[in-house]
Amino acid sequence: MFITLEGPEGSGKTTHIPLLAEFLRQQGYAVLTTREPGGTAIGNQVRAILTNLENTAMQPRTETLLFLAARAQLVEEVIRPALAKGMVVLSDRYADSTLAYQGYGHGVSLEELRTLLRFATGGLCPDCTILLDLDAEVGLRRKTQCGEWNRLDAYALAFHQRVRQGYLELAAEQPQRWKILDASQSLDVVQSALRQVVLDILRASSTLV
Repeated sequence: MFITLEGPEGSGKTTHIPLLAEFLRQQGYAVLTTREPGGTAIGNQVRAILTNLENTAMQPRTETLLFLAARAQLVEEVIRPALAKGMVVLSDRYADSTLAYQGYGHGVSLEELRTLLRFATGGLCPDCTILLDLDAEVGLRRKTQCGEWNRLDAYALAFHQRVRQGYLELAAEQPQRWKILDASQSLDVVQSALRQVVLDILRASSTLV
């Protein structure tokens, strides 16, 4: 089972995934967690380039291709092998991030991005995508307060607002795959909702097998 968490900056994905993974392990599931960009030695090197605040000259197409390169490596090296073993894979971002950030955020053609994504992922799609939805301004404020700030965070507020709207539109297009949670609530409330959503998906999947 391949489950991805998406959302604007500061929505809490990175905080929630390890808590969710530990809970699922306690329920008896074999779980692998990963993140984008990164998750592999090659991907982590690409991540360093993408997040470096000094790389302000990076063009949207360059940014897109770097994300895709890291993702291609992650899919083949980590995600597919784990799925083949029957593991639950939880990923902090995946292909939908490219559509939201480079597509809606930068204005890169969604049609072209979808073609590139099919190539980079080999057609691997998540079984479920959970959107931790949060007002862009609130999310950026959270990032500032926690002391983490990278090149993508530093884009203008309008960019991040387009990203959030893009996520909502993507979720509306495929309601059968997406679940939307209000990430403005407390950590405990959001984590509880996440656990329930994922457990329901996993139990439904086992019933169908």
